[in-house]
Amino acid sequence: MASELKVDNISEKTTNAGVQLSSSLGFVSKTTTEMNAISGMAAGDTIYNETEGTLYVYNGSSWNAMSGSTFAFTLNWLVIAGGGSGGAQHGGGGGAGGYRNSYNSESSGGGGSAESSLSISQGTSYTVTVGGGGAAPAQEGNSTRDGGTEGSNSIFSTITSTGGGAPGSWSGHAGELGGSGGGGSTGTAGGAGTANQGYAGGSAAGQSGTDYTSGGGGGAGAVGGNGTTSSAGNGGNGVASTITGSSVTRAGGGGGGFYRSSGAASSYIGTGGTGGGGNGAVSNGQNLSGNAPEAGTANTGSGGGGRGEHGSIGSPVSAGNGGSGIVILRYPSEQSIIIGSGLVGTTAPDGDYKVTTFTSGTGTVSWS
Repeated sequence: MASELKVDNISEKTTNAGVQLSSSLGFVSKTTTEMNAISGMAAGDTIYNETEGTLYVYNGSSWNAMSGSTFAFTLNWLVIAGGGSGGAQHGGGGGAGGYRNSYNSESSGGGGSAESSLSISQGTSYTVTVGGGGAAPAQEGNSTRDGGTEGSNSIFSTITSTGGGAPGSWSGHAGELGGSGGGGSTGTAGGAGTANQGYAGGSAAGQSGTDYTSGGGGGAGAVGGNGTTSSAGNGGNGVASTITGSSVTRAGGGGGGFYRSSGAASSYIGTGGTGGGGNGAVSNGQNLSGNAPEAGTANTGSGGGGRGEHGSIGSPVSAGNGGSGIVILRYPSEQSIIIGSGLVGTTAPDGDYKVTTFTSGTGTVSWS
């Protein structure tokens, strides 16, 4: 007796679960949303997930991927390092942290163009480090004649932004190289900025009688101002980005400090650059004249303001600390980020994208 052979047609094999072949060339293709909406599945049903580019098999209770995603996606980034602190005793302003950006043809620091976005693979871990701001040197009257402290680097994957340069202090201490350079102190030059990350710090005129001046720290968007015999240099301005969905300016240089033996006034103060740079301070003899150096704003990578006092003055007032850096990532909304331990970050929607902002720490991230 001859065996009976039954041939199923395509519609019979794709009812409800949409299983098996959709044609002679491939499996039924569904997005993740469509896959999760299917009902009536049986163990062994198989589809192609077009969101992730891989096969999924139903095991009787859930859909399970047969591999990691075969798709990469494009990610834009803004990576800003920590800013340098202000300097002690008529110290220069701290340099802003290096500013590197890939988003929307916006500028990077130092007049650089936007860099290339990154291709990210799901399931791969990428390093994130948010650089800290430089700590202002201790102030104990005449015992501290050193400059400030540079900021720390910020990192995402292959992108490293250089910490803001330390400023000069006292006589003969020049500003130092950084993402943006630190401002010089009396009679010295400012530090250089790093190409495509930031600008140089300002230089400072020499001593005039018993007056001492300093230069402003370089910013991501402009050089630091030079200190003159009648005022300290202003910090260089920062750069704006809309990577979060609104325009925010970051990475301003710190203002320089000024010591004047008499008649000190607010006009002698070096002001911080736009984007969070801290103001410097001016002193008159042993008085602060009602002002103190300011820190760079946190999570802007801005420089701290310089201190005004001459080394013989015993006022224990510190220069301004540098502002901490920031790492911002923008990617398609269908991607889900996994933030590892050690990192502090928040994620917010912006249209068809998500924006994750890291404000401190170091660790790894991945996407699924």
